[in-house]
Amino acid sequence: MAMKPLSILLLAMMLCGPAVAKYNRNQAVPVEQVVYADVESVREITREELVEDRNRGWKVFGGAVLGGVIGHQFGSGSGQDVATVLGTLAGAGIANNRSPAYRTQSYQLIEMMVMSEQGERVMVVQDFDPGMRFRAGDKVRLVYLQGGQVRVDKAY
Repeated sequence: MAMKPLSILLLAMMLCGPAVAKYNRNQAVPVEQVVYADVESVREITREELVEDRNRGWKVFGGAVLGGVIGHQFGSGSGQDVATVLGTLAGAGIANNRSPAYRTQSYQLIEMMVMSEQGERVMVVQDFDPGMRFRAGDKVRLVYLQGGQVRVDKAY
């Protein structure tokens, strides 16, 4: 029964960690253990994360330049300089207000409840792979990877 605490730990790590796998399916990853199981239930879920917009500064800068160019078209002499500065400030302000600091990114995940051959029930949350759809009753293998991650793949 040493697998039960390991399963709870792996579930907690999967739920708290990032949703996207840290490897590709075409990449070799060291395996610690493989356990065969049957899928009891499958549920597709969506997870949303707030992601900081790293291009926001460039958008504000572009708005300031555009506003300065437009403002420079008005007036002459020192009035033209004032119009350029006001256009720059207005352009930067508008770009800043129209460009959100964060955006949401959605991940498709699947949550599977599986029953291992040893009689242990394990829940796994992993990224959705459209090429590998799971249904209740499917034969699968739980692949325990180094670093505490677990993946479910079809057992062919």
